Amino acid sequence: MSVPPPTPGVTRAAGTTDGSATLPPVRVLITGGAGFVGSNLARALAGHHEVVALDSLRRRGSELTLDRLRTAGVAFVHGDVREPGDLAEAGPFDALVECSAEPSVMAGVDGGRDFVVHTNLLGAYHCFEAAARHGAQVVFLSTSRVYPVAGLTALALERRGDRYELADAQPLPGASARGIAEDFPLAGARTLYGATKLAAEHLLAEYDVPWVVNRCGVIAGPWQMGKVDQGVVALWMARHVFGGSLRYVGFGGEGKQIRDVLHVDDLCLLVDHQLNDLEAVNGQTYNVGGGAEFSVSLRELTDLCESITGKKIEIGSDTAERPADIRIYVTDNSKVTGATGWSPKTGLDQTLTEIYHWLMANEDSVAPVLQ
Repeated sequence: MSVPPPTPGVTRAAGTTDGSATLPPVRVLITGGAGFVGSNLARALAGHHEVVALDSLRRRGSELTLDRLRTAGVAFVHGDVREPGDLAEAGPFDALVECSAEPSVMAGVDGGRDFVVHTNLLGAYHCFEAAARHGAQVVFLSTSRVYPVAGLTALALERRGDRYELADAQPLPGASARGIAEDFPLAGARTLYGATKLAAEHLLAEYDVPWVVNRCGVIAGPWQMGKVDQGVVALWMARHVFGGSLRYVGFGGEGKQIRDVLHVDDLCLLVDHQLNDLEAVNGQTYNVGGGAEFSVSLRELTDLCESITGKKIEIGSDTAERPADIRIYVTDNSKVTGATGWSPKTGLDQTLTEIYHWLMANEDSVAPVLQ
């Protein structure tokens, strides 16, 4: 499906050399634009940019976002970042927000590595090539999973109630009670998902375009089609709403492992800020997440879901640890906050309550996906 060319007199000519690449963009291409993060970004940016969303619709449930994109005035291109011709179908653009990814940390664990490598690395290459042709700025959404498993496993922890927390004194640089900072060591294995995203980060640095990288932790909110290996917050709430079982996996099967949670709307605010002043953050890499204030253990997440829904479900226990599982990850947002003034604002109660109301209001369409 193609989209019409940009309205004459609206979009700047690609490749101009008058400094326009550092001005607020007019036409924005969002790859992975029908996914959870991409579609929310597209809708948020559509109020003051011309937005095109490109997506292959491979992930089940992404087709449900098409009406939301259309009502927000977002043009849609059915395309795959693995195919350069599909990107060309989107036409010229001033800015690229690269959200496309195979986001599962389990991708390639049992073989079948082609898709994650071709999508996350080759697909990113095609996106960066398109951005270079148009002289467009790039916001690249990377992941906290670029940090190696062994390093994260070596962190000093303190056990407090139904959770673990990071100790102040740590054996590695870039780690503290605030979380993981950008100077945390990168040597070591990390999962194919993390490796391909890190490789794409390095690739982007070779391009002569304005760019910024956001290494995101767990993101949550309405319209996330959560699965066990990605989108666990929405999945946890969906199981409490629609029924079904869950398990605490690994680390004794206690459910005390920790992640920080960032509401997708807070991420949208940051990306919008970056697009409108990319010169100020050009060439920078930021860790972006909910931070220690908005961190939660799986057991605590269960308690919150029970409180909001009034329901209890079976939570199993499995002590077997899966490859690349980590006990704790919390984002230290100090660098991005210092550079932009941004910080997450949406608490866990509000995030989970919004997910609950979304599930209840759209049960007929989303229950078959999330069950």
